[in-house]
Amino acid sequence: MENAFLPFFPRFHQLDVVRKLEKDVQAKSVGQNYLIQHSAGSGKTNSISWLSHRLAKLHDEENNAVFSSVIVITDRRVLDKQLQDAVYQLEHKAGMVERINKDSNQLAQAITGETRIIITTLQKFPFIMEKVSDFDRKKYAVIIDEAHSSQGGKASTALTNILSDKTLEDAYEEDRVAEENMDNLDEQIVETIMKSGKQDNISFFAFTATPKPKTIEKFGTMGTDGKPHAFHEYTMRQAIEEGFILDVLSNYTTYKTFYKIAKKVDEDPLVSQKLATKKLAQYVSLHPHNIAQKTEIIIEHYRNFTRHKIGGRAKAMVVTASRLHAVRYKIAFDQYINKMGYDDLKTVVAFSGIVKDGEIPYSEPDMNGFSEKELPDKFNSDEYKVLLVAEKYQTGFDEPLLHTMYVDKPLSGIKAVQTLSRLNRTCPGKDDTFVLDFVNDPEDIKASFQPYYETTGLEEVTDPNILYDLQAELEPYQVFIEEEIQAVNELEIKGGFKKSTKAQTELNAWIDKGVDRFKRHEEEEKEAFKASATKFVRTYAFILQIATFIDVDLHKLYIYLNYLLRKLPRSSKDKDVYMADDVALQYYRNQKVFEGSIELEKTGGVDLKPTSHGTGGAVEDEKVRLSSILDKLNERFGTEFTETDFLSRDQVKEDMLNSEDIQRKAKNNTKDNFKFAFEKSFMDFVIDRMGSNEKFFMKILENEEFKNFIMEDMMNEVYAEVNG
Repeated sequence: MENAFLPFFPRFHQLDVVRKLEKDVQAKSVGQNYLIQHSAGSGKTNSISWLSHRLAKLHDEENNAVFSSVIVITDRRVLDKQLQDAVYQLEHKAGMVERINKDSNQLAQAITGETRIIITTLQKFPFIMEKVSDFDRKKYAVIIDEAHSSQGGKASTALTNILSDKTLEDAYEEDRVAEENMDNLDEQIVETIMKSGKQDNISFFAFTATPKPKTIEKFGTMGTDGKPHAFHEYTMRQAIEEGFILDVLSNYTTYKTFYKIAKKVDEDPLVSQKLATKKLAQYVSLHPHNIAQKTEIIIEHYRNFTRHKIGGRAKAMVVTASRLHAVRYKIAFDQYINKMGYDDLKTVVAFSGIVKDGEIPYSEPDMNGFSEKELPDKFNSDEYKVLLVAEKYQTGFDEPLLHTMYVDKPLSGIKAVQTLSRLNRTCPGKDDTFVLDFVNDPEDIKASFQPYYETTGLEEVTDPNILYDLQAELEPYQVFIEEEIQAVNELEIKGGFKKSTKAQTELNAWIDKGVDRFKRHEEEEKEAFKASATKFVRTYAFILQIATFIDVDLHKLYIYLNYLLRKLPRSSKDKDVYMADDVALQYYRNQKVFEGSIELEKTGGVDLKPTSHGTGGAVEDEKVRLSSILDKLNERFGTEFTETDFLSRDQVKEDMLNSEDIQRKAKNNTKDNFKFAFEKSFMDFVIDRMGSNEKFFMKILENEEFKNFIMEDMMNEVYAEVNG
């Protein structure tokens, strides 16, 4: 277990911060404030346990204890236990460490009895300030961990209110206000300290990854520029570069991008449609509250891609907009899983208090079938794969197996950094993460991370065709030849080299041929080749998380370049690349790419989509029975419209035929020009008719493909009738 060793073998930044704090306290004595800004996932639990231990043992020149007690403030129950365990490993004496898990009397006794290290909750902070201020002759070290975080989600009583007969919009707004109250907790701490006045007998040590302005102002150390700064920093960039955490922005995909890539791959003639993610095409337009559609996208993506990561142990988190959203997602997930017969996928949900949807009350323990305290251990087990959350576990939750996050909630600022950072923990076999965001703009996420990140991995929309461009860039260097790529891939697919010394030697022999050719190039050419090869591997690995196959030859090159890049001489500019993982190899082996080429399906023809081609005169003149149109619509879009519903469509058409503006444009324009004017007016006519049949017209508003189908069909009829 990691905690069993880290306190004795700290990383450099942990050792550095403890030593510098200890030295500063010895030099300036009690009464100073310190801000320690260490990245999320950088091991703050161990840093705090080291610091609390050292401060508790610190003595002055007269051999008197500098502090009567070290009080550690946290609002995370899981961390309480982690911290207590970590500190106990350093000090086994009875009475040395006490966790306050009862009432304020227990806390008062621990303070007056000078327990060396006291671990307590944020909610008791005002009481602590009141007590320690009473003892003028005693001195205290107060360590505050992530004052603004709240894993339990109970810091604000607003969260326990029952939502009754709320829309999803109401539920989101109510939970958003409650979360803002929680975000202000660190400001409340500062205000409590300021109300108490200057405390010469207390030293504050505030640990945070994402300090707010007030936090910096209160705990920061004044610099030569006259502004307060963190006493010690360990940035996200440092942590990523040193391999302590993963970069959660490297594979960050908005839904628009996700769909665009999947659709492009789906339509690529080089790929068998059987292998592509054609199912995603039906999700081109999502209504914000269509949880069932998003549920299908999430579950299918998890099953096809995420679950194969980290040796088949990868887990996912779904971040929902409110507790009511979380409840409905849990129900939708379980229904879809049961319908599809996925007996290897179980979900768990996390939210505070009771949520009433209509007349039905829901609680986290009832929906999960076990208590709240059991959730972290249950989710860590092989049984549960997906965690659905509403505020809880968005901060302070440490689960290294968490690989993918599906975001269906507006995130910005500190909240975005804290939430997405749940993915950054490392573990054996985990070398990347993936975010699919249904709501937020990449630029907003980038702006949220920038103050704490220094560099960003967010990229523009990836066009799969760039892989062909990169392949063309690599070939002129003549570093590799087809025979070597083939040989390396045959060894990889057999997998024997991972156990066999002989196979490993054979693999190296093939790769070394390319390494030798690489070494003959000038330095500038080497850098250019490596940059293109690295970009190829990163881009291919990214696209593999969205679609199964691009092209067999590209896949072979991807496998080969993974091994080649590992053996090329490194320079100071080199960055880590994504190496071939379980997802890539699973598709690779399952499709048996060396037993034959991937051929296009013989379908006997392709049905063009209505929006991608014009309609010929013969089709215009063809009179199609109403039932036939209805059958076609219902089959294509999964609807259950009746003839009564379809009359609403005809009402819109009649409105258009009676419009002098539409008539004039239809008579005076070619069909292509009229189509442009028609499309601009179409939604106005639809909205005017909303009251007559909300079900039918909402389908037009919600589903872009359905709207385009109806619009083009109606445009043809209107144009034909006006000009008939």
